[in-house]
Amino acid sequence: MQDFLHVVGGLLLLIAGGNWLLKSAVDLSLKLNIPKIVIGMTVVSFATSAPELIVSINAALDGFPDLALGNVVGSNIANLGLVLAITVLLSPISVKRSFYTTDWPVMMLASLLFFGFIYFDGILEQYEGIIMVICLFLLLVYLLRFQKPAVDAEEDVGTIALPIYKTVLFLGLGGIALWGGSELLINGAVGMATVFGVSERVIAITVVSVGTSIPELAASIIAVIKKEKAISLGNLIGSNIFNLLAVLGITAIITPVKVVDDGLLSNDIFWMLGISFIILPLVFIPKGLRLGWRDGLILVGIYLAFVYITIS
Repeated sequence: MQDFLHVVGGLLLLIAGGNWLLKSAVDLSLKLNIPKIVIGMTVVSFATSAPELIVSINAALDGFPDLALGNVVGSNIANLGLVLAITVLLSPISVKRSFYTTDWPVMMLASLLFFGFIYFDGILEQYEGIIMVICLFLLLVYLLRFQKPAVDAEEDVGTIALPIYKTVLFLGLGGIALWGGSELLINGAVGMATVFGVSERVIAITVVSVGTSIPELAASIIAVIKKEKAISLGNLIGSNIFNLLAVLGITAIITPVKVVDDGLLSNDIFWMLGISFIILPLVFIPKGLRLGWRDGLILVGIYLAFVYITIS
């Protein structure tokens, strides 16, 4: 019970810390007159991925690399199989042309790059992390060069200027909450793995990954309620790209990440590649550039099958 409370408390701190960090980072960027397009693709992306980043770095440094890897792989699966599925079940969404010209190909390339780095030797080395971060930097330069619209979901974030002391306060509180939340979450997850007799990877790929995807899920539900198309497929794909190239890239630079449970290589990574790939035909069939409730049911079915097979 104590481990479960640690996990819940850790997730609540991560969500609060992520929100505080996002609010302060965007406000600070606006005070410095940084263009919104730059904020959307850099500051917002980094802040919304902060929970995954802190959990992964902390887990790797604490000697639980499977928590770091499982968190990212599981979050990527949950973003598409859970967050996107629930969004389109509640309300169909139209898909922009950039999906098949930029977003999906880049996500698949990032996924295959990660696969190539870790599958054959079971370790993400420091130089491989550097390559992943460089790839992300080149992608951001490319997107900025061709003026891709900033993330729709965050267009209005931070438009009301905060007093400077509040900005600094939110920044400090966000950092403390993220670090404290990650410690609680990791301790609780390791404890739950011990109690249930499963590996840290299984807890990370299910409980931890869904927890760190809660902000995206909450945002998608709020967007549907408000009848706004704030959450797009492109945004979730962007989150997956950032998780792979930034979160795992930065973690590997700080400390090499080694696979402990082979299930990550024999099972999880293929589910991630599979659900990432299947988005392409779902977007075009039966109606082009549109995702509806039938697609949502397929994605939820895939996600539930993944969870069942992973746990069993």
